[in-house]
Amino acid sequence: MSDRLQLIEAAFDVLPDGVALAGLDGTLAFWSSAAEAITGHSRTSLLGKSVSEALDILIVGGARQWTINTGSVSQPGRAALVQVRHYLGHDLPAIARILPLRDALGERIGTAVLFHPAQSLDALPHGETSRDEDAMATLTDLEDRLQMEFDDLVRGGQPFGVLWIALDQAQDLRRTHGARACQAMFEKVERALSSGLRPSEELGRWGDDEFLVISHERTSEMLASHAQLLAGLARTADFRWWGDRISLSVSIGAAQACSSETLAQLLERAQSAMQSSIHAGGNRVSSAPDPAPDPVPVSERLAACSPS
Repeated sequence: MSDRLQLIEAAFDVLPDGVALAGLDGTLAFWSSAAEAITGHSRTSLLGKSVSEALDILIVGGARQWTINTGSVSQPGRAALVQVRHYLGHDLPAIARILPLRDALGERIGTAVLFHPAQSLDALPHGETSRDEDAMATLTDLEDRLQMEFDDLVRGGQPFGVLWIALDQAQDLRRTHGARACQAMFEKVERALSSGLRPSEELGRWGDDEFLVISHERTSEMLASHAQLLAGLARTADFRWWGDRISLSVSIGAAQACSSETLAQLLERAQSAMQSSIHAGGNRVSSAPDPAPDPVPVSERLAACSPS
């Protein structure tokens, strides 16, 4: 039994994610090498502490948000963007998830928490954005959702893609009718686009003149078809300003996410496809080519992480 436990612990130590395991008594029973490297906290300083106490120290907002204890797990398996408090005192963004552990009969035997550093959201490409607080808050919320969706995909979660949408008339309307007219036009287009979204999709501003949609279409073809629907809804939006009816249209770039790329690369593909739509005259959808497949099989990448 002792050899078996050592083998299991060694397997967890190979993972790049930080791993924390707790028993039903609510105390921390395992703290992986990656968890030590990410947080700077050694396993000897944490083992035996209560899970809530340990995570209150390490993950800002984490323990109370998830209500980790011996009786309940809130939203099991769902990824969340949290702040990890490093041993040296600084915070760093991380993607974390909590999972209930069960035996072969389905009985709860403990809890696992997995976490890893999040990609710097400041590096993600987006449209030009004013420093308006509301606009920046919306952008940050969408960035957080993107990071979590991409994290789920890399770990075998559901497929997703993004639609980068630019309003063709934005610059001309801002120049001829002013900022208020342009803002009213964006609100009209946003309502039109929202009417065509599925319940799991999210739409938000991705710059002063642009939107981003996070969609769970399963293929590039389905994503492009959905983009055509949204483009049609934008065209039918009836926008009037001081009695003048202004025709609206959008240029859309569609990109299906792939686990062999980074989140920034996914957005760059969507942005490039959107710009292709603009350069072709606007009022159209362009699909980004899928990235080349990863030449190194997953099994070989995992083997490369194993100790020799």
